Amino acid sequence: MNRIKLNRFAIDRRKLFVICATAVLAGCQLVPKSPTSTTQTPTSGPTPEPTATGLPTDETRHRIALLVPLTGDNGAVGNSIANATTMALLDTNASNLRITTYDTAKGARAAARKAVADGNKLILGPLTANNVPQVLAEARPADIPLISYSNDTTVAGPDVFVMGHIPSQSISRTVGYARRNGARNFAAIIPNGEYGKRAEDALSAAIQAGGGTLVATESFARGNTSIVSAAQRLNQRGGFDTVLIADGARLVALAAGELRPDANSSTRILGTELLSGESSVTRASALQGTWFSSVSDSRFKRFSDSYKGRFGGQPYRISTLGYDSVLLTLRVAQDWRIGRTFPISRLRNEDGFLGLDGVFRFQRSGLIERAMEVREVRDGKVIIVSPAPSKF
Repeated sequence: MNRIKLNRFAIDRRKLFVICATAVLAGCQLVPKSPTSTTQTPTSGPTPEPTATGLPTDETRHRIALLVPLTGDNGAVGNSIANATTMALLDTNASNLRITTYDTAKGARAAARKAVADGNKLILGPLTANNVPQVLAEARPADIPLISYSNDTTVAGPDVFVMGHIPSQSISRTVGYARRNGARNFAAIIPNGEYGKRAEDALSAAIQAGGGTLVATESFARGNTSIVSAAQRLNQRGGFDTVLIADGARLVALAAGELRPDANSSTRILGTELLSGESSVTRASALQGTWFSSVSDSRFKRFSDSYKGRFGGQPYRISTLGYDSVLLTLRVAQDWRIGRTFPISRLRNEDGFLGLDGVFRFQRSGLIERAMEVREVRDGKVIIVSPAPSKF
């Protein structure tokens, strides 16, 4: 396992505005053999609660609203994000921000209305894309921007910044690496539905941008029999050297077993960000040599340990978005006068910012662009074969 030192991520301060919290970002980390699963259920700790009658007058702190579900089906995820924002404030000793949490599970628009009435000038959240229009209906008239934790690119806009990990960027990074390492003729096994459509579009765009040929695509309903049949149909068509399989480790392994029946097969398997955090990728012989891309995990282990020490359970992987959104706000707040409108233009700095998940920046469209690393499944481990860039 390769050791990743922080100086690999050192940023030229003359060119890059850096956000950091030394308590979490310091030290060296390993990419875990079995990365923390995104589906792991943490033990939730305490989170800030919204005030009942409005926030007291405070002339020394910016008012920031955190809109996440604290109850309901996504309550555990929302609590984990809320805890991470608290960690960021503690780790940085921030004294110029007041973050108040509002429960979107009780009504996203009602939560946004209360946040606006309380005088907040920035909204962190919501978590899900379907809540964005409801929140925006209250926030936009008040000139309050959103930094959403969703990864749905369709909700981005001039005052909605999408901070989630976008699947198409993972596919583009992997395909680019594959092209530089000899891949020419691509095929794909794509699940039915919106995720599959976006994965196929991302693959086509990456091939068009980097060269190569898309020779065949097979779709499947998410299930054992369907994906095996899709792989068999693809084998009959032939003419490819590299295949993208856009699903989780279990189904990818089933399809790969059909495409690479023995260790001597020359077919290269590409995965998506769905393989990140799944320990089972190292146990399937058919996935030997598989490439996939994700944000770096080099800082997540330290964050996770700190989280567990404070709240008694493991965080969801998405919780780093909450932490990094606070660091981002703190960086912008250095030049943001208390009581004034949030300076949206500062979010679009082309040199970007540094957070727990590595370097990122927002495009003019409101979409986030992240530096990603390419990983390979090799000899029962997941190793980094192309580190995430340290700057844009």
